[in-house]
Amino acid sequence: MLSLPDSLRPSAERLFADRLELAERFTGMLAEQGPERGLIGPREVERLWERHILNCALMADAIDPDASTLADVGSGAGLPGVVLAIARPGVRVTLIETMQRRATWLEEIEAELGLGLEVVRARAEDLHGARSFDVVTARAVAALDKLARWTLPLVGEGGQLLAMKGSSAADELDAAQKLLRRLGGTDAQISQYGVGEVEVPTTVVQVRRRVPASRKGDPRG
Repeated sequence: MLSLPDSLRPSAERLFADRLELAERFTGMLAEQGPERGLIGPREVERLWERHILNCALMADAIDPDASTLADVGSGAGLPGVVLAIARPGVRVTLIETMQRRATWLEEIEAELGLGLEVVRARAEDLHGARSFDVVTARAVAALDKLARWTLPLVGEGGQLLAMKGSSAADELDAAQKLLRRLGGTDAQISQYGVGEVEVPTTVVQVRRRVPASRKGDPRG
């Protein structure tokens, strides 16, 4: 098992609390099997905790406290979906993945860890009009304008789209503003999580799905 560096333990304990052992087991499985199964590059193993596991777990700080359902689009290795399922046990997590070999990996993770994950092998677009979630997440899937077309229709009214981004976040958001509004997105902003905790904070583009004016009296509005 890949050991959790002592310097990162305080952050890991804050984010995972009494479920840290599950995070350690998932990290160990990913370190052992990830490179050979094409889930992560060999060079990523040594920095799995800081650049991947904690990087994803910090997204939990952005999730609405009353959220109960979350879909992770393009889950791949389970980042961030599996990590968020560990960090937020009160949220039912659906992992949406198109590739069979990655979906199989995610099903194996569920069988091993028992997180209550739902694994759906499909494109996000295939679920438009059929499923909706309080929160939809994505990490390193596509540029924000393309990503929004796939993901915003899955966000329930008043819900959140949380897209993990890098240094291009501001430029991508500027380019996607008109499209976001057309798709019902509002209150788009960029936030950073883990400042002072980790070397590279997690950058998240947050977009709220607009609640129609006729339904503003709803508690989620």
